Amino acid sequence: MDGKLLRQAFGKFPTGVTVVTWFDEDGINGITVNSFTSVSLEPPLALVSIDKKANSYKQLQNKPFTINVLADDQEAIAWQFAGRPQEGLDIPWNKEGDSPSIIGVSSYFKCKQWQQYDAGDHVLFIGEVTKFERQDGDSLTFFEGRMGTTAMYKSQEVQ
Repeated sequence: MDGKLLRQAFGKFPTGVTVVTWFDEDGINGITVNSFTSVSLEPPLALVSIDKKANSYKQLQNKPFTINVLADDQEAIAWQFAGRPQEGLDIPWNKEGDSPSIIGVSSYFKCKQWQQYDAGDHVLFIGEVTKFERQDGDSLTFFEGRMGTTAMYKSQEVQ
């Protein structure tokens, strides 16, 4: 199977863009993730998928974490945590609680580790949501390798 073509086919599914963040011995750490989904309302569970080759896979083990759903004006933050440093970027943090959250996101979900599952070259981290917040505004999206915004969906009437 051609992995490049498979990746392009998966890229036909638009996703949101999140940054998963946690505290470690050096301060705050994080990784950009678009493989995020709600799992359950009772108990409240959310899932992120992390590549086993990513340093974050080992660093996130058994730590509380926050899933930050980025707002449409936070593309630079997405690239920063995807391993493309953004010179001069100043990220506003809320450091309260067990894991840090990014100020100004569309929503965030603070989670304690609930389960993790092996999934081929990735690990599925399922967190139990202990706190969440949301705000009005558009979210950042990812489609066919490009960042975008949910605003484009609002201009179309639902029939």
